[in-house]
Amino acid sequence: MLAIIRFILMTLALVFICCAACIYSVLRPFHRNNVFHTSHYLSKVSTLLGLTIEVRIPESIKDIGPAVYICNHQNSYDMFTVSAAVQPSTVSVGKKSLKWIPFFGQMYWLTGNILIDRSNSSKAINTIALTAKKITEKELSVWLFPEGTRSNGKGLLPFKTGAFRTAQQANVPIISVCVSNLHGKIKLGRWNNGKLIIELLEPIYFNSQAKESIREVANTAHKNMLVKIAELSKESGNELILKNKV
Repeated sequence: MLAIIRFILMTLALVFICCAACIYSVLRPFHRNNVFHTSHYLSKVSTLLGLTIEVRIPESIKDIGPAVYICNHQNSYDMFTVSAAVQPSTVSVGKKSLKWIPFFGQMYWLTGNILIDRSNSSKAINTIALTAKKITEKELSVWLFPEGTRSNGKGLLPFKTGAFRTAQQANVPIISVCVSNLHGKIKLGRWNNGKLIIELLEPIYFNSQAKESIREVANTAHKNMLVKIAELSKESGNELILKNKV
């Protein structure tokens, strides 16, 4: 019974937040903080899931300005969990097809997120340049999932280089967002689903990595995130034992 009630409340909350965000965004379309405010309310749904979220942000990142945030992408619950760590003036990059999802898609577009066509490789390359241009011209930060898909319990998947190329072109730092293991943690029929920890790592500046290739920087970020995610998962009591390789 608890699982059914939770599912209904979660669905109603999502629809309400999406509709409210659409109305809010129509009043100030594509404003730089539409995504930040919407993400703040989406993260409140985690309470309905019996989940407590702790976000840890280093002092060096507060008021850092434009950056490219990279985060591990676990499952559909990320919408209600990692959203708690979204910073002001940040938008995300998602598939163009998302805009056709009822309620959520319209909210995603109107709040100012960037939609890309993944089926077209030439457009994807142009998207990197376009995203970098938006970062510099509008002083925005961009949130990306460098794995390119949900891991669904497989651990941290290999990184694609798009996020790193974007950061390099925009001349902004990469900030890794590490989320403790969520796989198997949320059970709708269980009252208390414990704690999830999200920690932002120290920024990676490309100027100091001038002699390294994009792939080497991506591999370094991947290794650092692997270590931190393992630590956070153990601390939160939901350790996932996998042999990840870069």
